[in-house]
Amino acid sequence: MYRIKTFFLMALLTVVFILVGGAIAGEQGLIMAFIIALVLNFIGYWKSDTIAIKMTRSRPLSESEAPELYAMVRNLTQNASMPMPKLYLTPSSQPNAFATGRNPKHAAVAVTEGILKMLDRRELEGVIAHELAHIKNYDTLISTFATVLAGALAFLARMGQFRLLFGGMRGNRNNGAAVLLQLVAIILAPLAAMLVKMAISRSREYLADATGARIAGTPDGLASALSKMSRAAERNPMRINEAASHMFIVNPIAGQRFSNLFSTHPPLEQRVARLRRIEDKRA
Repeated sequence: MYRIKTFFLMALLTVVFILVGGAIAGEQGLIMAFIIALVLNFIGYWKSDTIAIKMTRSRPLSESEAPELYAMVRNLTQNASMPMPKLYLTPSSQPNAFATGRNPKHAAVAVTEGILKMLDRRELEGVIAHELAHIKNYDTLISTFATVLAGALAFLARMGQFRLLFGGMRGNRNNGAAVLLQLVAIILAPLAAMLVKMAISRSREYLADATGARIAGTPDGLASALSKMSRAAERNPMRINEAASHMFIVNPIAGQRFSNLFSTHPPLEQRVARLRRIEDKRA
């Protein structure tokens, strides 16, 4: 059900992008938006891991630097029956992590410097299992598509503003309906992109929590880690491109009130409560 909902929302975002292009620049804009959408989807598919790693300034983490982490990930990937992902280190004291890549064979997991210092082994296993669940469920590919298309939609809306201010009004002086349609598209496009990206991210987090609990063998470690990481993020927001914030297991800019209002992450209390219910059923 989650996967069907996610692909539906991604298709909706692509359609909205194409329609906005048509509303702003007519038939020519419709064609251009369609071509751009195809190019963005192609780039998002083949370069999703590269985009995410560069946006977060992460670097490759060698086994000699973190032998215990490598051993942990190998054990969890065996539990999940999936290949070993590449490991990266994100330069931040905030405890957090994310996964990226187009499929399990071309995937990466990045952890922050802070998470290796703050979490105990049981909690770190829960977090890594959660990120492996994202890879196993192909959430990482969909997440990057959402980031790329949502960003492009916001850019398209800005281009529409310039067109309307410096040429569109003169061209549509006798067509009030066309001008109104452009205005509506320009105003609603960024909002639609944000709402769709939020829906995709929230649904995938719930699914990854449940799948990660099965991979780790227990939901307890992840539940404890989420509470600890969320408190740390509130005290110490990460300096990061906001477009990449939804990739992390915990909202890295949670300390910013505006970001909380439009958070891509589901409420912590609901995530922990769901994990506790899984534990209760196992008992």
